[in-house]
Amino acid sequence: FSSPHRSKQHKTMGDHMELRSRASVACGWNFIVLMSRQGKIRLSEFFSSYSDTEKRRILRDIASDVLPRQAKMCNIIEKGEYKMVYRRYASLYFVAGIPQGMNELIVLEQIHLFVEALDGYFNSVCELDLVFSLHKSLSILFEMFIGGMLCESNKREVLNCITEAEALVEEMSKAGEDTSSQLDDGLSFHEQFQLGRKPGRRGGQNSQR
Repeated sequence: FSSPHRSKQHKTMGDHMELRSRASVACGWNFIVLMSRQGKIRLSEFFSSYSDTEKRRILRDIASDVLPRQAKMCNIIEKGEYKMVYRRYASLYFVAGIPQGMNELIVLEQIHLFVEALDGYFNSVCELDLVFSLHKSLSILFEMFIGGMLCESNKREVLNCITEAEALVEEMSKAGEDTSSQLDDGLSFHEQFQLGRKPGRRGGQNSQR
């Protein structure tokens, strides 16, 4: 027979493990979406596993719940299993989906840090920069966030890494070749479709050669 002391100890250990698992889950973003006032998606990245139907529902929720809100209203919207935390910069809404247990104020600062990194690269970023240089924005995002967790908060380090990567791509590319196509190898199919490119294009060219 198990003693009451031992059962109480097991219960305490189970509570600690549950708290640790919740803390590990609640330390990163579920997704990040950049949407214009007209409801146009300028960037979207889902760090958690969502089906296509769920992704479309999330984008509809952002358009219906975030875009109509007034400037003085709260920047946090609870949506059941997750929360949407957003900040508006000019004509763009930066919307992060986070777990219920994550600190919203930290997320607001993380969003601002991402915007500052974009500003540093594009020299005062605007909506057109995201439209015509989406792969650059994604590169900055992936340099700062891994799996939705902020892993590099030093903006100077982020921009240095991006600059070094661009120099390496330009050095590896041949004269007259589209250097932006070199970046496709590091992007998912969804991100390549966002760029308007055909996934696996370079691989097909190499096989023909």
